[in-house]
Amino acid sequence: MKFTSDLTSPLIIAHRGFRSKYPENTLTAFEAAIDAGAKMIELDVTLSKDREVIVIHDDTLDRTTNGKGPVKKYSLAELKRLDAGSWFDSSFKGEQIPTLGQVLDLIKNRILLNIEIKKSAYESDSPNDAIEKQVAGLVSMAGCLDSVLFSSFEPAILKSIVKIENRSRIALLTEKPLAKKTWEFCKDLTPFSWNPDYRSVTEGRVQEMHGKNIRVFPYTVNSLSDAKRLVEMGVDGFFTDDPALMISLLF
Repeated sequence: MKFTSDLTSPLIIAHRGFRSKYPENTLTAFEAAIDAGAKMIELDVTLSKDREVIVIHDDTLDRTTNGKGPVKKYSLAELKRLDAGSWFDSSFKGEQIPTLGQVLDLIKNRILLNIEIKKSAYESDSPNDAIEKQVAGLVSMAGCLDSVLFSSFEPAILKSIVKIENRSRIALLTEKPLAKKTWEFCKDLTPFSWNPDYRSVTEGRVQEMHGKNIRVFPYTVNSLSDAKRLVEMGVDGFFTDDPALMISLLF
């Protein structure tokens, strides 16, 4: 699947995979999201101690694995020995933290992919193995550039991605109402989308973005009332923890 001008609207984006029914950011959750009919998967990436690109949301291991402490203090081999499934349900015991490479191998362009590069992994001195350089390289080597959206709360990461590969599609993530300073920093990059907290979205802001040919994908929408309200505002899609439910309710 590739980004085209006729993407289904609203685009249902599986937030960290099929997160409501499977342990988030795991290969099982991603496969389940594909099976459920989602059109895009969202995941989070950061670096291990030995600077491998891994898929996990938190900066610490405590919530979603049987490990403890900061992710960056563990090597990939150490992280692979952790259980990333039992915290969710005992039936997922033995689920591993995946690498980005494993995810790219799994999806093989079967679905669109939104890769969020964690702000905490950003390095202002931009070393040769900086996370954004590694992510762009992995996506390019996998032949997935036409199906990947790169997003971050850190505008400098987005600037770097575009500099590395000017055909990259980027998305600005925001938590609070869009600050003028942040938008001024990014507007010249012609982002593919703005991905805001759904609670900060207004119809006027959606219209403003559409006037700049920028799509709007709010996160994280889990109630039908919120979904309908946002669709009525004209958003182009949204992130949800339960893609199957949203598909059944809206289509």
